[in-house]
Amino acid sequence: MGVYLLHLHLHGLFRGHALELGRDADTGGQTTYVLELIRSLAARPEVDRVEVITRQIHDKRVSPDYGQPREELGDGACILRLPCGPRRYLRKEQLWPHLDELADAVVAQIAAQLRKPEWIHAHYADAGYVGALVSQRLGIPLLFTGHSLGREKQRRLLAAGMAHDQIEQSYAISRRIDAEERTLAQASLVITSTQQEAELQYSRYNRFRPDRAVVVPPGVDARRFHPRELPGEEAAVVELMRPFLRDPAKPPLLCICRAVRRKNVPALVEAYGRSALLRERHNLVLVLGCREDPRTMEKQQRDQFQEIFELVDRFDLYGRVAYPKQHRGEDIPALYRWAARRGGVFVNPALTEPFGLTLLEAAACGLPLVATDDGGPCDILRRCGNGALVDVTDLDALQHALEAAAADPGRWRLWRDNGVEAVSRNYSWDAHVGAYLGLAQRCCPVVERRRTVQPLRRPTKVFFASRRGTPVAAQSGGACS
Repeated sequence: MGVYLLHLHLHGLFRGHALELGRDADTGGQTTYVLELIRSLAARPEVDRVEVITRQIHDKRVSPDYGQPREELGDGACILRLPCGPRRYLRKEQLWPHLDELADAVVAQIAAQLRKPEWIHAHYADAGYVGALVSQRLGIPLLFTGHSLGREKQRRLLAAGMAHDQIEQSYAISRRIDAEERTLAQASLVITSTQQEAELQYSRYNRFRPDRAVVVPPGVDARRFHPRELPGEEAAVVELMRPFLRDPAKPPLLCICRAVRRKNVPALVEAYGRSALLRERHNLVLVLGCREDPRTMEKQQRDQFQEIFELVDRFDLYGRVAYPKQHRGEDIPALYRWAARRGGVFVNPALTEPFGLTLLEAAACGLPLVATDDGGPCDILRRCGNGALVDVTDLDALQHALEAAAADPGRWRLWRDNGVEAVSRNYSWDAHVGAYLGLAQRCCPVVERRRTVQPLRRPTKVFFASRRGTPVAAQSGGACS
């Protein structure tokens, strides 16, 4: 009998098709990662069943898909939606008062089944809090992936000049940090994306145990993200750009992210606008999620767009900057390839980036990078050698890095080739899932008694965060306490 796994992913809008990435601050890269992880796990021969629990939503402002109690994904994977608090959609900062109710519902759900999951994997602080309660009550081992951490977010916002009271009001940061501490105390295994995340971010928590942390970098879907142009995609991207760009043949500086303060997009627009060289040689393409009526956006998103529009006007960037309102999921890999064919560069200007899956997607499509020197991009650039890191809080440094990125065609081609090869070698989903299963099976004793006789397909090297902060190489399935 294969293993049965339960994941918790509570906030945002989550379904098995047409992910509404960037619709709001809560529906971003974590959503993609969780969906691809459960599908990849379900495809493994040693996995019998994978479920992900999320919040059930009945709200006329969103699709009725999010109100369905169960959604089958195939191969023994499914999404279960449980009610929690009001029926309407809530941003994650408003979920905290209702999470005990959800924990009770998860316990009841599991208790009514003939079989318990081998382990629970909680994603982000809200799911971590629920997972810790369920783990304590039912004795099921807990795995935790923070995706981003409250203490790091607080540190960056304070450094950017935001007041303590404003941070607390906007992000309920104290409740989030308390939930992270509680989760870390309960977790048998903490899965991080980078060594920097383990050594410099989790280490700020009192309940963090380095011997329980492992680095398992996420994977990239090679079926979608690759350098080969697909029929019709050039025309689709050109149509997206048509209302904005006067000369669409110029090499684009491409940024794909959510319109939230942490992503720091206005700084990119200002660095571009201040540079006569960039305005002459490049277009700036900002893909910041799908939007309809600005009046329906969250205040943070409205503020970010307003700041961007004011900068476009101040520097008179009309005809040079594109910010399409809508795009489809298949447009994202097409945009990377379109930018690469024109000799462009992918830019991640985030103040802090826990990992940066878009960097790997861009690299897999042959698009070099200029990225923040904080967090995951440091690990990615060190492994891939396909771009430049920069202190994005220094506008002069950001401007100069952008000016230099595409100035040398020979270096640009080297970065392109390095990225494609390194992503294929280091960031496959098969390697990620193999390492994940091996580590979890060794760290969760109940799994050892249920292991299938079929071996993992491929041993994969991962890195443990040691007590001294020095990475120690180990094969997948390495021991941990």
